[in-house]
Amino acid sequence: MGGENFEDSLDYWRLCEELTVVQAALLVVGCNPSVDAGYCESWSYQDRPEGYEAAKAAISTALRNGMIVGELVPIYETDINGNQCGAIEYSIDVAVSHVNVQSLCTWLSSRGFKRGFFFPNLVSLDPDYLDPSHPRYAPKLAAAVRAWLAVTDSGKKSPKQALEKWLRINASIFGLVDDEGNPINQAIEDCSKVANWKQTGGAPKTQK
Repeated sequence: MGGENFEDSLDYWRLCEELTVVQAALLVVGCNPSVDAGYCESWSYQDRPEGYEAAKAAISTALRNGMIVGELVPIYETDINGNQCGAIEYSIDVAVSHVNVQSLCTWLSSRGFKRGFFFPNLVSLDPDYLDPSHPRYAPKLAAAVRAWLAVTDSGKKSPKQALEKWLRINASIFGLVDDEGNPINQAIEDCSKVANWKQTGGAPKTQK
């Protein structure tokens, strides 16, 4: 097939701005979605690629909680006639639901995962101010920047509300929690104010 090796064939996936949850999980564990995406969900669990189930579950949860930008498509129950009866609670159709690649990369990095397909360069992709090992690392600054990078679309919420939600979910990553592990309200407020790109406030207006 054109003399391409495995790594070269994966490079074409770098052109994608969006991926299904299955495709994203396969790429995280170093598998080619062109080969495995249409089949791995039908395989028994022990035959699926190593790490795939964990990656798929983590990406699905992050998408459902708004930590990754994308579109969540639930799995629907059907009656005996095959008609949809409603979405199954907490379900995600991983073959159809998709994630924004940039948002996925930001989330992976925030979880300390900076290797493999989505991080092709061995040198850190992060500037010094996002590197926790840097002597002048400032957690609130890093949290505000990460939130701004992650929340590309606030949806029906105002940008500040969407930023606050992301920051609360990820507060522990940046040490913005109290002794009981609860997000520190003032810290969340400070970071969301810095990252907020719409200072006038209010939810996005819908077009008529």
